[in-house]
Amino acid sequence: MTSPLAAGAAVVLVTLVAVLGPLVGLSPWWIALGVSLLLGALSLDAASFSGRGGHLLAEALPGGQARLRRIAVHEAGHLLVAGAEGMAVSRVLIGSLACLRAGVAAGGVTEFSPPDHAKLPLPELRRWSRVLQAGMAAEQVIYGGSAGGADDRALLGRLWGLSGYDVDTAQREQRRARREIEQQLRRQSQELEQEAERLVLTAPRLGRSVPEPLPAQGPEAAPAEA
Repeated sequence: MTSPLAAGAAVVLVTLVAVLGPLVGLSPWWIALGVSLLLGALSLDAASFSGRGGHLLAEALPGGQARLRRIAVHEAGHLLVAGAEGMAVSRVLIGSLACLRAGVAAGGVTEFSPPDHAKLPLPELRRWSRVLQAGMAAEQVIYGGSAGGADDRALLGRLWGLSGYDVDTAQREQRRARREIEQQLRRQSQELEQEAERLVLTAPRLGRSVPEPLPAQGPEAAPAEA
């Protein structure tokens, strides 16, 4: 499905062209052709690239590595904290092309084996709180703010909710875990940067072939997305 942002931008562009085109002497035929091409491109993006064609193009351009690097920093945070917590990682995907090939609607993903039970004891919830918030914490450490992590927060909220804890307890524990991992990743900032650079090198882009992402270790995984 085409993203709301892309669709909105297309509507604005078509409106501007329709209003301003005649004022600058642009033929209605050219306006009609441009609108048709734009709508065709949006349809192709929705059908072939799940509405992520703009991201694929942006990542393929010379400046696209900066976007990939931010995604890689997020996923590197998950990896480092998962390693410290002894939590197995199933696979890591960096960039829209890697996710599209895997059938995942995201810019980046780190997948873990899911919990054995829906209702988790407090120590396990604390562990998941550290690992799932590590991507956001990594972005905070390197960039001073977090752009990703909505899916991580949602998954973490579900884990706490299914385990029967009240909202105040869940939020307090998550804030505590976030502080702990931010401190940990600040101490490991050099290692975090190195891991992110390694992940960027594995990220496929249009017109560039790279090694395959980390292979899955099991049939199912719980994703932590950028």
